[in-house]
Amino acid sequence: MDDPHLTPSPAPAPKREASLARVSLLPWALFLVAMCAAVFFAWKWWQPEDIGDPLATSLVAFEKQDKLTVFSAELAPVVSSNDSRMFGLVNSKQVAVIPARVDYTIDLSKVGRDRLSWNAETQTLGVKLPPLILSRPNLDEARAQYLRDGIWITREAQDKLTRDNTRLAEAQAVQQAANPILMNLARQAAKEAISQNVSIPLQVAGYGKAKVNVTFD
Repeated sequence: MDDPHLTPSPAPAPKREASLARVSLLPWALFLVAMCAAVFFAWKWWQPEDIGDPLATSLVAFEKQDKLTVFSAELAPVVSSNDSRMFGLVNSKQVAVIPARVDYTIDLSKVGRDRLSWNAETQTLGVKLPPLILSRPNLDEARAQYLRDGIWITREAQDKLTRDNTRLAEAQAVQQAANPILMNLARQAAKEAISQNVSIPLQVAGYGKAKVNVTFD
């Protein structure tokens, strides 16, 4: 009969191997959890946001502005006036060169949502501007040059000649400012100014590749 004290105990090898397997898998599981967490937070951080309506964003550039001066023209009208007194016995003439400045402005209060369009495919914002407004000529009579002709020019005649020349200079300055060359320069300046003013809000709102196409009525 065998001695019970000498009976060999069961080998614990399978349990030890399972424990070792669990220990070896634990770092990988922690690594996968960490990777998933990193991917999740990265996605939350970089995920695209709803950057809103580009038309509403663009209207911000026009909301707080009334009139925008986009161009100024320095002109030099040359005009002349005649005066006759004492039944045509005393005649005088005055030629004047009067520097003038005319400003070209846009009434931005007229730019509403109906003047804006958005092409999502090309990322292009269309802006249709109202016509340019020409200001009243600002005559610099302090720098004016006068040439008078007459045997005897009274003070009254000189004042009348100056008033007439001022009126003529204003009318001529308006006519010169409306010529096609200056109008085209003013429109080009307006397009550049509006494009820059609108592009900044769009870029801040997330439309970094947006283009602006400005036209006139």
